[in-house]
Amino acid sequence: MLSLPVLRWGQPYTSIDVDPVVHFATGEPIANVSRANGGLIQRDMRKASRAREVLREMPIDELITRAGRAGELYMNATLPMGDGTQSPDGFVRAQSATTGLPERMCRANMKKNAFVLAEMRSILTSLTRGLALDILSSGHGEERGVPISFQAQSPVVGLVLPSNSPGVHTLWLPVIPLQIGLVLKPGPQEPWTPYRMAEAFFQAGIPREAISVYPGGGDVGAAVLDSCGRNLIFGGTPTVDRYRGNPRVQAHGPGFSKILVGDDQVDRWEQFLDVMVDSVLLNSGRGCINCSGIWASRHTREIADALARRLAGVRALPPEDPDAALAAFTVPGTADAISRAIDADLQAPGVSDVTARFRDQPRMVKQGNAEYLLPTVVHCESPEAAIAMKEYMFPFVTVVECPEKKMLDAIGPTLVCSAITCDPGFRRGLVDAVHIDRLNLGPVPTTQLNWLQPHEGNLIEFLFRARAFQTANL
Repeated sequence: MLSLPVLRWGQPYTSIDVDPVVHFATGEPIANVSRANGGLIQRDMRKASRAREVLREMPIDELITRAGRAGELYMNATLPMGDGTQSPDGFVRAQSATTGLPERMCRANMKKNAFVLAEMRSILTSLTRGLALDILSSGHGEERGVPISFQAQSPVVGLVLPSNSPGVHTLWLPVIPLQIGLVLKPGPQEPWTPYRMAEAFFQAGIPREAISVYPGGGDVGAAVLDSCGRNLIFGGTPTVDRYRGNPRVQAHGPGFSKILVGDDQVDRWEQFLDVMVDSVLLNSGRGCINCSGIWASRHTREIADALARRLAGVRALPPEDPDAALAAFTVPGTADAISRAIDADLQAPGVSDVTARFRDQPRMVKQGNAEYLLPTVVHCESPEAAIAMKEYMFPFVTVVECPEKKMLDAIGPTLVCSAITCDPGFRRGLVDAVHIDRLNLGPVPTTQLNWLQPHEGNLIEFLFRARAFQTANL
């Protein structure tokens, strides 16, 4: 069994208090993880400026090259992991065992992370809108004959990471090439990616002083947020609401991503069924970019029926099965609570669980200590139904009947919207809708990302402040 230390600016620190990380199904211990505390973090943050200093000793171009090398190591190498080592296959098995994700999804997330590191130069070019990267390093420069200045708002970024979706790590990978340090608080069931990525960076020549990893409970996450000038946090709606308007915190929560089918295309809905299925099912429905609502003015019962028939064939399979499409819930009682909440909402008039007609077993399935929720398609006769605005961490989708002219007012905040329409007026309204973050025009799965465009916030705008700047000769 592995022992994972706290990493204090790259230096291992073994604490007296440890938290076991166990197999989600068997309860077998896989690792003991040293537990940090708020006082330790506050002391260490006195040295936070050193993280940016050591990174600025290297040109951004060199850091980009080393990030690419880190991606290769992360994907292919056997790397240090606490008091032992871990191969890529060992990483996949450990991550699957503690998060409940099928192993094939763990491998897919590894490829995403490695791709982002390999394409870092293009991604930074896109995020900065083509800004010369040395301007971020020096803090000022000139572009098209105009003096410009960008000021880093913190020497480090704090990240309070989740356990449920390892894919979120792509959001923070550009931080090191931007010459800003990392302060990582891993999710309780997913310490593997932060530790493996840190070691990959170290092996690629990134200074150890640039990265800290602080495992622990909620008090550790709170200490990270209090100590860092810029932070990313991942959680549910209450978490997002708590930090709304806080310039120091970028909160990532439910996406409420949707597919809207315009009146000019809805009679052809069968041609878009594959896009709908992929949007709901990919990555076991755990991502904020998974579709949680499909809206149309007509044919909604047929759409819901066809989706339910397709998704009803998905079964809970062992995580090592290459066909596994569902992730287990690793916290006891969570799946049952979600299922009960859905059943309560189904009591509303005009709401029905369409998949119930096609399943040969209950929505919640237990396999040993593991709990799964089978895909669920709910039909809503109107957007007034409370469940039309719900999102859950499994393949769950509502199919909502709504007139096209009312859709944009009714859908609410939407992270990704795939709008299947060629109508110029509807498209103009979609482009102008400020409550849609990422817009896809046409039959594009909500889960299909272009890595050159952020799907939630621009990291450059969050980490750097553009300001007026002038110089005069002395």
